[in-house]
Amino acid sequence: MVDEDRLDIRQFVDELYRTESRRVFATLVRLLGDFDLAEEAMHEAFTSAFVKWQEEGIPQNPRAWLVSTGRFKAIDTIRRRVRFDESLEEIARRLDHQKDQFAAVDNENIEDDRLRLIFTCCHPAISPNAQVALTLREVCGLRTEEIASAFLTTPPTIAQRIVRGKQKIRDAGIPFEIPTVPQMPQRLDSVLSVIYLVFNEGYSASSGETVTRRDLSEEAIRLGRLLAQLLPDAEAIGLLALMLIQESRRTARTSPSGDIVLLEDQDRSLWVKSYIAEGSELVQRALQTRRFGVYTIQAAIAAVHAEAKTPDETDWAQIIALYDVLSRIEPSPVVELNRAVAIAMRDGPQAGLTLIDAILAEGTLSEYHLAHAARADLCRRIGDTTAAVIAYQRALDLVKQEPERRFLEGRLKQLS
Repeated sequence: MVDEDRLDIRQFVDELYRTESRRVFATLVRLLGDFDLAEEAMHEAFTSAFVKWQEEGIPQNPRAWLVSTGRFKAIDTIRRRVRFDESLEEIARRLDHQKDQFAAVDNENIEDDRLRLIFTCCHPAISPNAQVALTLREVCGLRTEEIASAFLTTPPTIAQRIVRGKQKIRDAGIPFEIPTVPQMPQRLDSVLSVIYLVFNEGYSASSGETVTRRDLSEEAIRLGRLLAQLLPDAEAIGLLALMLIQESRRTARTSPSGDIVLLEDQDRSLWVKSYIAEGSELVQRALQTRRFGVYTIQAAIAAVHAEAKTPDETDWAQIIALYDVLSRIEPSPVVELNRAVAIAMRDGPQAGLTLIDAILAEGTLSEYHLAHAARADLCRRIGDTTAAVIAYQRALDLVKQEPERRFLEGRLKQLS
């Protein structure tokens, strides 16, 4: 017979771990000053919660309880280890000295700690590649494989970047704090990049059983709001706008069974109008500064899509013009791919196919499944079934997300 109370606590703790573990971890890093110790303490705190909460009930503030318990677990761990490693004595003394100072952990500090940790990981003393990889792993909890997919590189390469980033923070004594306003601009690009990559992983998961991961995209938006309040830079505002407009389509992007629904086929009544309105207003604010960059331009593109009441009303000329601006500011093969798709929508599939073939010939996107999927779709639209089948199969060989796999298999089946 299953103990229902025990099962309920297990479910509660599991859900809390999924939604709150990285916040707890970020606060423990600030309090303990050590990534590995904080990770160990965080896991011990959740294990303790499962046992204690069955006996004593769930505390009024579970997150603060976990932080406090994790900190005391870390202190016990350090005291045990200090007998064998004298280098830990300084950490033990510091934690004892801070005992009263951090006896109570308030929610406001916990909310800000993930942003503090992002700025720490994006310190200019750390190489840019290590900054982003370290933050995605330690702040957001993405697996090494997920980060590697986002970077189009290998897991061992990402693992090395993470290790080097941790070593630099430790060796250079980089403080776990939000920098002063004058110091912020030199770290802003990396921080924006991290938040955007977190959102992208939530908006379109690189692998797994679902198209999206709501926990990641919601966390990215929360961090984006904090950053825009802290530093109302045009690009911080533009990034928040982009995330809100993209997130507005979440419900419409998949069917009830979890299958992908393309933009042109989505039920636009499901789009969240409040997100679109807020995002569009933010886009205008960012554009008016005349100091905007890539996130604001992408947000403007998303806003044009959001303004169209039907697919046929989409202003593809304006979207292409915005992609032209984006290509000048930050040229990349992915931007060129998206521009080619937009041109196909305005000028016909053959025009887009010519551009995509040129992009693939350069080789940079040869392992990018969406490039082959886009080519397959254009070949299908011009009636070249043989080429479409080959391109769909190539995309299938590269895809890692299960719903995308089902979508591509469905398209192949239609052509057979």
